Amino acid sequence: MKEIVIDASHGTLGRIASYVAKQALLGKTIAIVNCNEALVTGKRAATLKEYSEKRARGGSSLKGPNFPRHPERIMKRTIRGMLSYKQARGSQALDRVKCYNSIPAELEQTKKISLKREIKVKAIKLKEISKTI
Repeated sequence: MKEIVIDASHGTLGRIASYVAKQALLGKTIAIVNCNEALVTGKRAATLKEYSEKRARGGSSLKGPNFPRHPERIMKRTIRGMLSYKQARGSQALDRVKCYNSIPAELEQTKKISLKREIKVKAIKLKEISKTI
């Protein structure tokens, strides 16, 4: 199985990202769909504050760090943090990962892996985070 399609709805962001990073390093091509439905666990106010601070670090006159606002880009950025993307192996692994907010037409008929688990703590969706920051 060289290609993996993951449905991120109601899955925890960090757990999805670590699984995807490991599979990408093993040479598999991965597509993550429904990124805007992924959950970030923790208190709502603290989570929003953390992401707002990350977003505010890069100013308009500065060249970086550029922190994304869109849910699928936040997902890819989280995966990037788990790879050695400055080296060739990590960069190639990151290139094998594609993130989508919805299900594209070419992936509708494929079998999807769901990484959702029952969570017993408060959580916020990536869609809400991206609207707020």
